[in-house]
Amino acid sequence: MVTAAVQAAAANGDRSENGDYIYGKKRLREIDSRVRFLRKRLDDLIVVRDPPSDPSKAYFGAHVTLEDPEGNTQQLRLVGPDEFDLRCNKLSCDSPLGRALLGKGLDTEIVVDSPSGPQTWFLVAVSYAQEDS
Repeated sequence: MVTAAVQAAAANGDRSENGDYIYGKKRLREIDSRVRFLRKRLDDLIVVRDPPSDPSKAYFGAHVTLEDPEGNTQQLRLVGPDEFDLRCNKLSCDSPLGRALLGKGLDTEIVVDSPSGPQTWFLVAVSYAQEDS
């Protein structure tokens, strides 16, 4: 689709002042750059299918329940940096809270520094339920 638009814009004549052509070429470079990035990421990916040997600790893929000192709970899933979405309660394992959770067991106090000051959470549940795809 983008290549067809660039081809059509190129057929219009002078390319140096053709905004459609210039924008289309820029968009093609962005797409090529993203494809190269994703290809490199594919080489480094590891598919995690089985739960860890100690399912009472939080690792990649874990569904965790956190409780703050006031008793409010929050359920999150630890996912990779490419799939995090806080609206769906998917927390990146590379985030400060995600890194603090990795390897921690039940009833562990988690303290994370934030711009508003330290935040304290308690890890109250860990599970590795299969997600329906």
